[in-house]
Order: sequence, then C-alpha cells, then structure tokens
Amino acid sequence: MMLEGHGASLCQAIAQEMRVARELLEELAGVLVADERFVAEYIDQLQAFDLIVQHVDESAALLDRVAGGSGLGEALGQVRLNVMQERLRAALD
Repeated sequence: MMLEGHGASLCQAIAQEMRVARELLEELAGVLVADERFVAEYIDQLQAFDLIVQHVDESAALLDRVAGGSGLGEALGQVRLNVMQERLRAALD
C-alpha cells in the first residue's frame, strides 16, 4: 500500500508535529533535570522522558517512510524499538 497526495502529505505533517512534541518534551526534561534535588528523587521517572522521545522519534520516522513510498513491512522493519515494532506488526494482523 502506497500513500499518495493528501495521505502522504498528512503523514509528513503528523510526523513534523510529533517532532515539535519531542522538542517540547526535551525542553521540559531539561528544566526538570536542572533541579538536582528533583533529579535525585525522581531519577527513574525522568528516564521515561527518554523513552517517550524515542517512541515519538520512531513514530515520526515511520510516518515519513510510509509517506515516502516504503511498504508497510519494510517501514516497520526499520523501527528500532523492538517492543514498539512488535505491537505495530500485530496491528497489521
């Protein structure tokens, strides 16, 4: 399945919006990490920011690949987070 026209453009626009969200998350994480007491108390929870950023990046890259004409299987095969890749592949079954 290849997306054309508006479908591809929409996927690219969504991918860009996801990158904006990633930047906002990174800025928020930077503010929180600046407080040493907060970091000491919430280090495990702060690691979730990194995982969220990775998921957003992978999702945006996947949308870009699909919008660029990659087949779904090929595009999914390039997702670097195995758990995410498995969940997305299951959605195709």
